[in-house]
Amino acid sequence: MALILSGRDAATAWKAYIRKEVAGRRAQGKRAPHLAAILVGEDPASQAYVRGKVRDCEEVGFKSTLITLPADATQQELQKHVSDLNSNPEVDGFIVQLPLPAHLNSNEILLSINPLKDVDGFHPENVGRMALGLPTYLPATPYGMLLLLEHYGLSPEGKHAVVVGRSNIVGSPMSILLSRNTKMGNATVTLAHSRTPNLAEVCRSADILVAAIGKAKYISADMVKPGSIILDVGINRVDGKLIGDVDFDAVEPIVGAITPVPGGVGLMTRVGLLMNTLHAGS
Repeated sequence: MALILSGRDAATAWKAYIRKEVAGRRAQGKRAPHLAAILVGEDPASQAYVRGKVRDCEEVGFKSTLITLPADATQQELQKHVSDLNSNPEVDGFIVQLPLPAHLNSNEILLSINPLKDVDGFHPENVGRMALGLPTYLPATPYGMLLLLEHYGLSPEGKHAVVVGRSNIVGSPMSILLSRNTKMGNATVTLAHSRTPNLAEVCRSADILVAAIGKAKYISADMVKPGSIILDVGINRVDGKLIGDVDFDAVEPIVGAITPVPGGVGLMTRVGLLMNTLHAGS
């Protein structure tokens, strides 16, 4: 039986660490970190995700602010709120929840966020600092996966990691982080995708397989190495159920460790955001 890498258990442990750090700062007379979020429209998934972030802040002792705008908000209205948060000294970090309604220019908004407050780690300046190994905010989902591995004492060092999916939010930054010369890096990394020849063969060579391709049950039992570690980033809704990018029931008996969906990587994404905000407020 594979070790189930519970995002719930790991998140609980990391939140306890963050809560202790915040309490220590408060004891020294410092204020708690302050995270703000802008939510545009009424996308149910985005609403649920932001509500979770607000609850997380309450749990660890952060101050939080939620700004909600209607789905027909203009680019100028959204930009005004971003500018206000950029200049507010009481806000340590903030996010603009994606996806935005189609009429809004997401890139323009993300580029306008002060990199020092970009706790999602999406600004090109922070992406560049990450690639160079400089101190910065890390993209929350890859950061959360590293924290998950660290919680379970699973080091990537010396292992072959295969990342399936090359998005700027997950796949590409995860490939960089796993290869860096850091405590939770030093892996040899292959960045693969749907057009990779012999993809199944490439996946079978992985000691650590990160599935972030956005297709339900894409990773099948014949694509995994016995005893490997599987990190499933996928969140696909099929017949009313949340399904990962990995065929969990078929793969779990073969591998050494695997994240469930739900209850795995998604919860750790929120922890990555909290850790970034903790650093922003220091």
